[in-house]
Amino acid sequence: MNTKRIIPCLDVKNGRVVKGVNFQGLSDVSSPVELAKYYSDCGADELVFYDITASAEGRRLFTDVLCETARTVFIPLTVGGGINTVEDFDRVLKCGADKVSVNSGAIRNPELIREASRKYGDQCVVLSADVKRLDGQFRVFAKGGREDTGLEAIGWIKKGVDLGAGEIVLNSIDTDGVKGGFDLEMLEAVSNAVSVPVIASGGAGKIEDFITLFETLPRVDAGLAASIFHFGEVRIPELKKALRERGIPVREV
Repeated sequence: MNTKRIIPCLDVKNGRVVKGVNFQGLSDVSSPVELAKYYSDCGADELVFYDITASAEGRRLFTDVLCETARTVFIPLTVGGGINTVEDFDRVLKCGADKVSVNSGAIRNPELIREASRKYGDQCVVLSADVKRLDGQFRVFAKGGREDTGLEAIGWIKKGVDLGAGEIVLNSIDTDGVKGGFDLEMLEAVSNAVSVPVIASGGAGKIEDFITLFETLPRVDAGLAASIFHFGEVRIPELKKALRERGIPVREV
């Protein structure tokens, strides 16, 4: 079993970290700069920074907060939100991002994945998919979960990997913020369909949810969560200790 990664997610709106349930009802949490430094210091393996309203508002990602956040961390940083062109990749990479996450922009123009992977390498291109069960299938949503694209998720994710995405973040809208556990059915379908790393997102509520994730689906590479880390319900050193005790390999804190 490969070393598993624990990844806090900073959903940023108007320069502040926010969190909701099923992508709805956002509430203010903290400064992304302060939270990022905290997670970097306490053993997170990576960080994800999403400007969650950039696509819906039709604007470019705010880079001032991103630059300040990137300066405070010494772990890999993935950045997404309003990424529509190769120039957007260039802009956020110059701000200090290590990887760039595409979602709505890639749905509009799948060739963006190919162009970016050719220029920066597939390890730099992360395909983030917001997925919800609809009419008996896994359906891809865009613009922060607001818009049904009509795309079937497994086929879309496979296409993204074929175009050059080097990693998948699978966000289950059905389990997001509910804290009832990761969406194992959806994650199994995706991890069986692609050979690149898959990051589980949406549903973590306690340490046992991460144990269940990695023991049930050893092909999943990482667990991503937000509110349980933000509000101290799960602390990363304790989570990693529990995972090691179950024989699940993680990086030392």
